Amino acid sequence: MADTERALLDLNDRQEIYDCLVRYCRGMDRFDRTLLRSAYHPDALDDHGEFVGSVEGFIDYYFAYHTKYQHRTVHSLSNHSCEIDGDTAHCETYWTFTAHNKEEPLRTSGTGRYIDRLEKRDGKWAIAARICVIDGIDPDPFLPTARDTSDPSYMRPLLIDPARINNRPAHLA
Repeated sequence: MADTERALLDLNDRQEIYDCLVRYCRGMDRFDRTLLRSAYHPDALDDHGEFVGSVEGFIDYYFAYHTKYQHRTVHSLSNHSCEIDGDTAHCETYWTFTAHNKEEPLRTSGTGRYIDRLEKRDGKWAIAARICVIDGIDPDPFLPTARDTSDPSYMRPLLIDPARINNRPAHLA
C-alpha cells in the first residue's frame, strides 16, 4: 500500500472515530436512543462512575437521571488523542458538560475525559469500552434547547428566525 493511500485510510479512520464520539454526545443531549446506541458496540461496557455496565443499562440509567434532574444538557468535545492499531483504537477525549437543572443550582457544568477503546467491526468504528473521568464541576451559563426532535439540530432546512438576529434571549439581557 502506498504511503498516500495509508495516510488517507488513517485520516478516514480518525474521522469515523471522532464522528462516533460526536454521535454519543448528540444522542445523549437529544435523548435519541438510536443515535446514542450507534456510538457503542452491543457488547460494550461503560464505567460512568455512578453507573457501570451494559450499553442498554447505561442509556436507561442516564436518560432517567437526566429526566429527573435536568431540563436539558450539552455535551461538548475538545482535545482528542487517538492511537490506532489495526482495528483497535485507544482515545482520550476531553469533554465539557453543561446542565440546566430542575433544582438549585440551576446551572451546572463539568469537565472531564472519556477514555475509550474503540473497535472497527464489520467496517464500523464504535466504543467497546469507556471510562468517564470527571475532572471538575462548577456553575455555568446555559442556553435553551430541546431534548427531542423539536431541537433546531433536526430542522431541515435549518432556518434562522429573523426576529432573533442581534437580540439576546430575555434571560441573558
